[in-house]
Amino acid sequence: MTPASPMRLYDTARRQVVSFEPGDHVLMYTCGITPYDATHLGHAATYLAYDVLQRRLIDRGHTVTCVRNVTDVDDPLFAKARQLGVHYLDLAAAEEARFEADMEALNMLPVSSSPRASSAIPDIRGFIGMVLDRGFAYQAAGAVYFDVSRFGSFGSVGNYTEDEMLAFARQRGGDVDNPDKRHPLDFVLWQPSAADEPSWDTMWGPGRPGWHIECSALALRELGTTIDLHGGGTDLIFPHHECERAQSEAATGEPFVRHWMHTALIAKDGAKMSKSLGNLVFVDALRAEYDPMAVRIGIIGHHYRTEWEWDDALMPSSADRLERWRASVGGSSCDAVDEVRLALDDDLDTPAALAAIDVAAAAGGDVTAAATVLGVALP
Repeated sequence: MTPASPMRLYDTARRQVVSFEPGDHVLMYTCGITPYDATHLGHAATYLAYDVLQRRLIDRGHTVTCVRNVTDVDDPLFAKARQLGVHYLDLAAAEEARFEADMEALNMLPVSSSPRASSAIPDIRGFIGMVLDRGFAYQAAGAVYFDVSRFGSFGSVGNYTEDEMLAFARQRGGDVDNPDKRHPLDFVLWQPSAADEPSWDTMWGPGRPGWHIECSALALRELGTTIDLHGGGTDLIFPHHECERAQSEAATGEPFVRHWMHTALIAKDGAKMSKSLGNLVFVDALRAEYDPMAVRIGIIGHHYRTEWEWDDALMPSSADRLERWRASVGGSSCDAVDEVRLALDDDLDTPAALAAIDVAAAAGGDVTAAATVLGVALP
């Protein structure tokens, strides 16, 4: 039975913590990896947040269908494959396997499905046809673009100004100076392929899908018209999620997402952790030195909406914390489970949940059940 008191989560579009009250069956979509390199701490932090959320929803009595896509048709993957001299799908398969090994080691719940963008080309073609038929897109120079001027609420996910959206678009591959577009913020649904990129035939010309359309088509195929919760890192708010919402609602005429949830970015050496900068901490390197449960504790010791910077002292302290919790196994009964549940229902406050377990363990209480709510295996 679902508890009487609702869970409360921050909603990006509404810019406040609100009650999250889905039905018995919760539909979740989280944007997955572009599989061209190993899993870094930023990936792990994002997926851990949604894993803890999913666990708490199940604990509250819900059934959860969680879809996490694999973006195996995208510019960074093609560039890395060129650099290595391998087929892009071979590279994607190898890196996806590494990612899944990291997720399993961190005790992530299996997602309901992890569909690849390359599996959705027929869905994408049909989706683009819907957007064109409803007058929200146009063709130019062999490409199809979404016309943001036709979608009056464009920008309402991130609530950014047009200048801010233009700045983000310039930083994140938005091609704002393309003369073929009617408006700088118009975004590509279909584009001609380069000579060494995959290409599929369509009625508007051969080519490949744009990035944003892939998630819309997969979400619609896997979950239906409206999703209870959509997630990803804050760097995806614009352009990715803003564009996803616009094209999805343009195609179906129905609300796309009821609740938008985003995780904060992690920094290292004074800058956001990113593959382009190379300032990364890789999960497989951490778990080669530390118990994966210590890695999990170290990450969820930070609130999902709070930016933080990597500190070399994090893992030794997390390993010590794990040992204190494990030393409690077989001790007296304690009520830490209830405190953990209350903390998670308060905007997924994992630091407070960990602190409650610390107190119980220090008092000699067996914290196995409380740790299990967080996905930390003690035995």
